[in-house]
Amino acid sequence: MRIVDGAVQLRVTAPPADGAANDAVLALFAAALGRPRRDLTLLRGATGRIKLIGIALD
Repeated sequence: MRIVDGAVQLRVTAPPADGAANDAVLALFAAALGRPRRDLTLLRGATGRIKLIGIALD
C-alpha cells in the first residue's frame, strides 16, 4: 500500500468475481487503518479499478 498524489494505491490477489476483490480491498484498508471492516463502505467503483471508500466516524 502506498500514497501517490493523495490517493491510496494497493493491490490484492483476490479474483474480481463475486465481489471478492472488493471485499479484499476493504479488509486490507480496514486493517491498515486499524478499524473494523464494518466501518468501511464501498461508495463507488464496485466494477472498476478506482474506488471511493467511506469511513464511518466514531
